[in-house]
Amino acid sequence: MDPTKPIIEVQDLTHIYSAGTPFEHTAIEHISLSFHPGELVGVIGHTGSGKSTLIQHLNGLLKPTSGKVLYKGEDIWKDKKFTHSVRGKVGLVFQYPEYQLFEETCWKDIAFGPKNQGISGDELDARVRRAAGFVGISEELLEKSPFDLSGGQKRRVAIAGVIAMEPDVLILDEPTAGLDAAGRDSILENIRAYQQAQNAAVIMVSHSMEEVAALCSRLVVMNRGTVAMDNTPADVFTCADKLTEMGLSVPQVTSVFALLRAKGLDVPPDVYTVRYAVARLLERKEGRPC
Repeated sequence: MDPTKPIIEVQDLTHIYSAGTPFEHTAIEHISLSFHPGELVGVIGHTGSGKSTLIQHLNGLLKPTSGKVLYKGEDIWKDKKFTHSVRGKVGLVFQYPEYQLFEETCWKDIAFGPKNQGISGDELDARVRRAAGFVGISEELLEKSPFDLSGGQKRRVAIAGVIAMEPDVLILDEPTAGLDAAGRDSILENIRAYQQAQNAAVIMVSHSMEEVAALCSRLVVMNRGTVAMDNTPADVFTCADKLTEMGLSVPQVTSVFALLRAKGLDVPPDVYTVRYAVARLLERKEGRPC
């Protein structure tokens, strides 16, 4: 894949629910975005900002009211066969995906997606084991029922089921929701491992500012059905006042540094991770400008 060309492109996208009825609601309006191979993009916004509606357009689960979604330059709705094929190349992991597990073993659950793509035999087995490896599911667990696993392990199996289709684009809706700190860290590392190994575009919806700050190189901020910001985490979190107006927060370390600046300390406004904060403070201690 050419990293200079978008793998997914959204052109002037609008979606209206229940159009022409008393319940008509415009969920997203005139959105244009591009996503490139190897990108790890966070999508943030308040509840009802249009995040879920947007991502469900990217693999054809929703059809635009107007505008287009292009996969490798082609309209994903050009014909039914192409729409179906895109759903295998643009994998979507819904929130709490473990509730969708249903097979008698983890192996069978992970194999379900690629099997429906026509993959079989040794290649199917290889895909299942590769996907399990990405998410930290051992060979032993593959033969167990997914219903005998912990909540975090179930989440990994569900994500592996999408990864086994080897999508060019992996979309995750709140992938760490409900997990403890260790489980969250593990899942985020799994996502990063897949992105780096496959040079896939990864798009992650999250309410956690700390997660997107630590993982993503780009943030798309949704507000009232439109794109309010599309920039690096440093640039987005520098605009703390604007985010607050939109009902969003900033990472805790960003808030701490804002308080330090308010007290007159010469610290930078673009701190958004603890690691970056430590580096800036060490520079200050050594007499170098932050």
